[in-house]
Amino acid sequence: MATNKELLENGVYFMIRKLIITTCFALSALSVNAYADSSTRVALVPGGPHPYFAAWEQAGADAAEKFGLGAADYKVPQKWELGLQNQMLESLVTQGYNGFLIFPGDPVGTVAIANELADTGAPVIALAGCLKDPSMALFCMGTDTGNSAYLGTKELLKKMSGGKGKRIAHFTGFLVDPNTQLRIDAVNKAAAEAGAEVIQVIADIDAPEPAEEKINAYLAAHASEVDGIVTTAWVPAVVASNSLRKIGDKRITMVAIDHDKVVIQAIKDGFVHGTMLQNPYGQGYIGSYVVDKLRSGCKVKTDAPFKTNALTSKFIDSGTVFAGINDVDNYVASMQEITKTLFSSFEKTYLNCN
Repeated sequence: MATNKELLENGVYFMIRKLIITTCFALSALSVNAYADSSTRVALVPGGPHPYFAAWEQAGADAAEKFGLGAADYKVPQKWELGLQNQMLESLVTQGYNGFLIFPGDPVGTVAIANELADTGAPVIALAGCLKDPSMALFCMGTDTGNSAYLGTKELLKKMSGGKGKRIAHFTGFLVDPNTQLRIDAVNKAAAEAGAEVIQVIADIDAPEPAEEKINAYLAAHASEVDGIVTTAWVPAVVASNSLRKIGDKRITMVAIDHDKVVIQAIKDGFVHGTMLQNPYGQGYIGSYVVDKLRSGCKVKTDAPFKTNALTSKFIDSGTVFAGINDVDNYVASMQEITKTLFSSFEKTYLNCN
């Protein structure tokens, strides 16, 4: 337990850090205004490097061009460490960024820095993963991960004649990711409803080395015991697709997630039944647009029809869709259609721009 002195020192530290951030934001804003028109500069910041977020870079660039933003730049911490993400966010303030789209490095641990950024007047939106309420993030926009995992499992069970009596292995992501437990619960729910059994859950493997080690070892020992596989994180989806190809037996039915080329090819070749597409491009594109609208005087509607999940009561689903053998050649069009539909009514539904 911390002593009174330690508590005081910590309190002083956070007060000073908040003052520094606020001061730097004000100075950087003055600097920008002195040399250019007042403009929106958005930073899209994930918790660390991961292929899922790569679409944010193009989304930000496209939004900046389409809506005339000063910038909408993709900035990635070197590693998945909360401290590194916090340091990057503090640095971006001093560089003149005045709107933030953040995937929380931790749903609770990121709240403090998000609040500090919001205190400077910068709109803050949680993207792809939510902050734990209460926070000053205006809302959270991402995949309804529980629903996506549930629908993906239902597609798997449908392919397995309804799934009754079938045995499923579930390979998923980092436990620090707020979406992981939602996905585990959803897969379990869908399996229970169909009378199937989840015989194995392997988590904390959304990185190449642990995914390859654990998935390959599990399938080498237990492939004959498994009827179906559902993967609910990017890297496990890729590794499991490759593993089934190496085994060469298409008896095991698999539903993956995301649109890695390995997964797409495995679907075409019959080793994977299909994949649950997410919409990271739409998150970055619409998020950048919304930040600019908020800086231009719009407000988030107090009566907006937000959804509620385990972390927040201000959630917006960025969309998901199943892509099987007949859809994978057009998966980009599927994601574009999701984005177009969400964008077309976003301002009317969620913002007040009077």
